[in-house]
Amino acid sequence: MGQTKIGDVSFWYADIGLPYPRACLAGDTTADVAIIGAGYTGLWAAYYLKQAHPGLDVLVIEKDFAGFGASGRNGGWLSGGFAWNHRRYLENSSEHAVRAMVEAMGGTVDEVIRVAGAEGIEADIQRTDELAVATNAAQLARMRAEIAERQHWGEEERVYEIGAEELSGRIHIPGALGAMVVGNVARVQPAKLVRGLARAVDRLGVRLVEGTTVTGYEKGLVTTDRGLVRAPVILRCTEGFTASLPGHGREWLPLNSAQIVTEPLPAEIWDRIGWEGQEIVGDMANAYCYCQRTREGRIAVGGRGVPYRFGSALDVNGAPDAETIRRLEAILRRHFPAASGARIDHAWCGVLGVPRDWCATVGLDPATGLGWAGGYVGVGVSTSNLAGRTLADLVLGRDSDLVHLPWVNRRVKPWEGEPFRWLGVQGMYALLNAADRREARPGAGPSRLATFGNWLTGRS
Repeated sequence: MGQTKIGDVSFWYADIGLPYPRACLAGDTTADVAIIGAGYTGLWAAYYLKQAHPGLDVLVIEKDFAGFGASGRNGGWLSGGFAWNHRRYLENSSEHAVRAMVEAMGGTVDEVIRVAGAEGIEADIQRTDELAVATNAAQLARMRAEIAERQHWGEEERVYEIGAEELSGRIHIPGALGAMVVGNVARVQPAKLVRGLARAVDRLGVRLVEGTTVTGYEKGLVTTDRGLVRAPVILRCTEGFTASLPGHGREWLPLNSAQIVTEPLPAEIWDRIGWEGQEIVGDMANAYCYCQRTREGRIAVGGRGVPYRFGSALDVNGAPDAETIRRLEAILRRHFPAASGARIDHAWCGVLGVPRDWCATVGLDPATGLGWAGGYVGVGVSTSNLAGRTLADLVLGRDSDLVHLPWVNRRVKPWEGEPFRWLGVQGMYALLNAADRREARPGAGPSRLATFGNWLTGRS
């Protein structure tokens, strides 16, 4: 049995190799638009800006390498899904506007695949469905409530229920009572996608500098360890790393998520599991998981593990703790017992950005030229594309449908200081896990512990 590789950014980079580093910033410079962060959001914004105005001088500044963060570590779900609570956006909009945002989010799947085709980005993209599986009565009730909610907001044709028999024809998960099906999604290899997108912006003439740490920014000025950047428009696209910027420690909480991936599985194990449609698969547990079948026949399993480090601390090069790995292995054994003896080849983690109300946001202050996007709460592969297009329209002053969506220029209060936010997040996940244990009892309904846990941190 080989040893499990820990961290080293992610399995997705072990699959393709780490990128050759680009040059760092070579001293003081100017730009029309300076973008902080070369993940999906920053790269999409740069891509659409240059597509619209090839002469625009766009500079993207990255601390490590393009795609080092969540863009190169995520679960590979191109889901077109909504970032958490639809009704929260009603506070500053209308039902019509929220439905427009749902439709725009859904359209990101086709848009990402269109750009990948146009730019020659080979990212193991597989059009498929999402299956959110219910394995007990409480999960089934929660699943049906979510289906009704999503259909209310315009996803009547995309989201529906299937029963246990139909589900077993797709995938064998012990105890499954049914599943929510979400259509028009795709599985991707996320590091391939972000690497291809970085190369596409290179070809468009975007200046992408790596190995350059931003130490602060303000109206018209980005300060780095390699020099000063003066630009009338500055876009912060740092997602889960936002808390590391001076003055932004409480803006978005860096929530930890982790994954493991098995060795390639033989045909006899896949015969027992099924999964021939290569759907992206999760469950309706309160402390949910997310899984994919990779192009070479591995199972990748993700979940929150130990979800938050005190003081908004970040991981070291994607290395998860032993307890997180143990929890993910337990999910693998529970949902895919045929693969329970498979070697775990790699385990890694990363952070995603969580606003205080768990709702993504994008915006630009015309008075200062400072813009931002993020807070994707785990659905960033597709949401970042919509954010990048919206940022481009805001910067260029376009009066498009996108700039009127309810997440634009939406701000919420910051997170509490320590130790309160650490206690809150730890408490929330302790309650969610306790709720899952209670709901697993025969005849149990949805647990109120989950309701309280979600309320504790503003998740619902």
